[in-house]
Amino acid sequence: MSQINNTFIKLRARLRERDIKLWEEPYYFEGVGTIESEIDRLARDLSGDLGISLQDCRCALTELQDSALRKLAAWKEFSDTGLATFNVRCVDKKGGTSQMMEIKCSLGGLGSDLQKEVAKKLNLSESSHVKCISGGRIINGQRTLASQGLKTNQQLMVVVGGENEGQELHERIQRIRADVEIVADADHRFMEMEDQDGRPIFLPPDENRSILMGLAMYETARAAMRKENFDEALLLLLEADELFCRSSESSKFLEAVDNYALINLDIVWCYLCLKNITQLPDAQRRLDICEKSFFRSYGENYSRLYSMKGPSCPERALIMRLHLLQGVLLFHQNRRDEAYERLEEASKDLNELKLYDDQLMTLVEMGYEECDARLALRSCAGQVDRAIQFIQEHKEKVKKERQNSANVRQVNQEIRETNSGEHWVDPRSVCRLMEMGYERPLVVEALKRTKNNLERSLDLLQHHSNDLRANLPATPPVDESLLSTLQQLGFPATSARTALETTENDFRKSMEFLLKSFVSEDELLAVIEAMQKLLKDQGPSSSNRGTGNSSTPLLNLSATELALIQSVLVKAKSEMESYNAFKRFNEDLAENNSHYLDLPLVQEEQVLNEYRHLLEQ
Repeated sequence: MSQINNTFIKLRARLRERDIKLWEEPYYFEGVGTIESEIDRLARDLSGDLGISLQDCRCALTELQDSALRKLAAWKEFSDTGLATFNVRCVDKKGGTSQMMEIKCSLGGLGSDLQKEVAKKLNLSESSHVKCISGGRIINGQRTLASQGLKTNQQLMVVVGGENEGQELHERIQRIRADVEIVADADHRFMEMEDQDGRPIFLPPDENRSILMGLAMYETARAAMRKENFDEALLLLLEADELFCRSSESSKFLEAVDNYALINLDIVWCYLCLKNITQLPDAQRRLDICEKSFFRSYGENYSRLYSMKGPSCPERALIMRLHLLQGVLLFHQNRRDEAYERLEEASKDLNELKLYDDQLMTLVEMGYEECDARLALRSCAGQVDRAIQFIQEHKEKVKKERQNSANVRQVNQEIRETNSGEHWVDPRSVCRLMEMGYERPLVVEALKRTKNNLERSLDLLQHHSNDLRANLPATPPVDESLLSTLQQLGFPATSARTALETTENDFRKSMEFLLKSFVSEDELLAVIEAMQKLLKDQGPSSSNRGTGNSSTPLLNLSATELALIQSVLVKAKSEMESYNAFKRFNEDLAENNSHYLDLPLVQEEQVLNEYRHLLEQ
């Protein structure tokens, strides 16, 4: 934020107060142009009033007048021709503004048309690398600009990087999105939702996928923010925001947690770090969402949080960032007294959260992660001994919660595999009813009928168990020939038997069930190799068909069975790609469940000092 911008903020506010319109008489006459003497007189009047140098005031007034006249001309052009004018600010990842551009495009055109115009202006060969942002949304290239709410004279933000950087960023975002989709579709084998204490969170499959993808995109965005790649982070955050807002059920879930508040807070932080003020209206909306969510979680004015955890708790780092961003926003709205109050609150937050370097280093040298150390010290008012105890107790708590929930997680996985997503059953309810002594098949059937109503399900189990049992499908005995085939393919006998029982001897479903049960790449790779060997040995060119060269006899499989194994081999290779996608996705993610609270507050302090200095001028 420069002193020049500070001057513009002051002048705009004073001109509005006095209802001075620089594009009208006596400052401007149609057919004559600017009346310099009137601009000079106004500059002398306002420079003394606002404490701005006469030259700076004169230059700023001229630029404000030129901007107003350009907007009027754009409105006239739009009225005459339908061609809209957009003021586009292109930013780089470190926050420098490369240039302001004026782009003209029909509102009836597609978002891709706007991308092409921007790419042409920037001399970029690939327009798909251009990401235009309006009102906190990435403009969709396949929809018209009008349908996305764009208007003439609107200010847009563009994230692209240079020619090579733009391509790298585009490819990186595409790869991240593809990996996240693969991981989210992997039936909980790689990623599950849980709270910061390790307790699992279960939702219906459709809602679960959308929210899980949103959380995954958010985690990758935070990893980019830690590297100060704010352009990449912003695009990922906006995609996560869209995923979270897709359904009403997601909205109900997000009202109960802080994740959506944090996404909004981080989006505004990226706006600030990219030094882009064109998104101020969206920033106001997002900070309001964040504050309301924090009040729900922590109490009005955070009273419930402070009474439970004390004023230096880690959550206050988030509150500090919120107060800081609110102060910055108020400053740009020229609400200087309110901005001063908010920045003072941020300063108080910061002072109570500051840690001494020697405290942090003591814990780091003892082998603790810096994130764990910072959170523990803030939770324990900077006392090293208590912080060590806090870290150990929190790790034990998470470990215990995960151990306690192992059964319900397993039940959830089995339900997903056997029901194909047709009727979602809450695994917590399954476990509660089984603890009362009821059989799992009956419990699942009861919960399906009552749509997870625990009380009504219990009534069915108590009074209508025969009816429930009559509705259960008969379970045939395991087909021993299929069991032998699965073992020949490299699957353990116990697992193969369970798969056949679960899928009622459906060979294809059994193999898919088994592929999803692996806990390591090595196990899956061994099965892939076994399938490839079997297909090779059973092929028409094999001279060993039916006999083999080892002590283990080869199976004599039909053409149909061979085709089935071939199709499952394709599925197995897809499963291997899931492992690879998870490894790429997991590379930069933090292991600590509470890492979102770990804000060193170094950048925040710099911004705080910068804006407090501007307020003093």
